[in-house]
Amino acid sequence: QVQLVESGGGLVQPGGSLRLSCAGSGFTFSSYFMRWYRQAPGKEREWVATISRDGRGTNYADSVKGRFTISRDNAKNTVYLRMNNLKPEDTAVYYCNANLYSSDYWGQGTQVTVSP
Repeated sequence: QVQLVESGGGLVQPGGSLRLSCAGSGFTFSSYFMRWYRQAPGKEREWVATISRDGRGTNYADSVKGRFTISRDNAKNTVYLRMNNLKPEDTAVYYCNANLYSSDYWGQGTQVTVSP
């Protein structure tokens, strides 16, 4: 059974940092591109970052570039999202996604709230 389980969300003040984790199981984690998405209240889900299968390639949405870092540990079947200098507009539910061709898996999401 495929599972993606996110953790690490919470309430943080503007300018603060959080690290999200997403642990995968039930599939060959190292074969999949991994992505983070987020969805703010009343908005469409948006892509945040992508990391290649070996971790050497990364891409970021312009809104988070320079503040967020995606990384992965294939030995632990885990992908991370380090978020620095958080802003109120980063408030959203954050989802991890595993993708390989037509195989597409999602986690349940973790809430990040940035507020004074």
